[in-house]
Amino acid sequence: MKWALLSVWDKTGIVELAEELVQQKYSIMSSGGTGKALAQAGVIYTEVSSYTGFPEMMDGRVKTLHPKVHGGLLGRRQVDDAIMAKHGINRIDLLVVNLYPFEKMSGQQMSLEGLIEFIDVGGPAMIRAGAKNYKQVAVVVDPADYPALIGSIRRGEISSEQRLELAKKAFARTAAYDAAISNYLFMLDAQFPSTFTRQFSHGRTLRYGENPHQQAAVYGETGIAGTEPIQGKQMSYNNYLDVNAGVALLREFEETAAVIVKHNNPCGVAVGKDLLDVYITSREVDPVSAYGSVVCLNREIEKDVAAEIAKTFVEVLVAPSFSSDARAIMEKKENMRVIVLPEKSGGDEIRTIDGGVLVQRTPPYQEHWHVITDRDPTPDEMRAIQLAWKVCKHTKSNTIIFADQKRTLGIGAGQMSRVDSARIAVEKACASLKGSVMASDAFLPFPDTLEVAADAGATALIQPGGSIRDKEVIDAANRLHMAMIFTGVRYFRH
Repeated sequence: MKWALLSVWDKTGIVELAEELVQQKYSIMSSGGTGKALAQAGVIYTEVSSYTGFPEMMDGRVKTLHPKVHGGLLGRRQVDDAIMAKHGINRIDLLVVNLYPFEKMSGQQMSLEGLIEFIDVGGPAMIRAGAKNYKQVAVVVDPADYPALIGSIRRGEISSEQRLELAKKAFARTAAYDAAISNYLFMLDAQFPSTFTRQFSHGRTLRYGENPHQQAAVYGETGIAGTEPIQGKQMSYNNYLDVNAGVALLREFEETAAVIVKHNNPCGVAVGKDLLDVYITSREVDPVSAYGSVVCLNREIEKDVAAEIAKTFVEVLVAPSFSSDARAIMEKKENMRVIVLPEKSGGDEIRTIDGGVLVQRTPPYQEHWHVITDRDPTPDEMRAIQLAWKVCKHTKSNTIIFADQKRTLGIGAGQMSRVDSARIAVEKACASLKGSVMASDAFLPFPDTLEVAADAGATALIQPGGSIRDKEVIDAANRLHMAMIFTGVRYFRH
């Protein structure tokens, strides 16, 4: 006789599974809420307390923590048969368990005393016992696995390969569960836990890493990490990095916007009303760099835009949606990866370094913009400043951005010297910088960068401020009749 032990918090599909198990001649053991659900459906089962001879107690804290349960899960066939028979321990062939929802409840406004009751003890103990003995016991922790399980049972066997895969998933689940509890408790009295534990699922091997001689994988089920192309080749390591950078900048804009990214930096950004015009404008900021780039748009792509994009080699195209006519055009570009703009996932930023990780959190905060020069920016200058500042926040430091009201004009990124970034931005400008504005991701330590901007034709600028030489820079701006805004917030990006 085969035994199945069912003990689940999430009752999704459990009755249907139990009914199938009965049809396939399994005897069922259960307790608590799961038992009540089975009883209401007319499914015959054995109460755990009846089997163990030991009553459920302490408001359900103790019910499956018993040798007759764990012996049935851990017992090795033909090794422990005699001791199991001596103590009346049934072999448990199938364990179906999912856990108290600690992760969900920890996000509610609950007292610690209340939340403690959502820490499952018996469930993880059974999962670990059954998964350790996976050669004899199938352990199922996810209702999504019920259909495949039912198929195997109907065929008369749960294969050893399937049991091993279920065991991997089981141990991953208990690891994630313990990590959630550990992190929560550590952060009761600290902004960051002294021991930081994270788990990422849905791992997929990539063709290679940043370069062909490096190996890589991507993990994650939501946001950019969980995204797969609806067309084109598999995403590469660098594709994911560029899409992440481009989408982060794209989300800064409510108006129609186009962001083109190359090597983790924007090379063209434009805003406006018509998407086709906005895309062309952003591409023409730096058409050389736009070749082989990642293009991110925040409006549905129609036929006209798709046709224009298809004129240029684009590695990845990201947008909220695509018309059927657009899809038909894009399908001709077989190698172009097409991605539906995902919902923002959020969470801490984690970056590896030798021997560990850096964890960064960006809480809600308020910039404090104030004009510190004799002259205020004009309305046109202010619109350009707002665009330049958004782009500046998402470009590698040191960065200088020149822009007008509709587009970036010149981008200088990733330089060791801020004034060099300014000179590069001027050199790469797609049009005259007369009447443009400039943005700097950090304060200007000397007037030289401002003077480069003024010589190029910029009339206003924005920067965080905070240098010991701020007065020199302000005096230079006033002398050159430039408007300048301090934000109070620095945006280094490494």
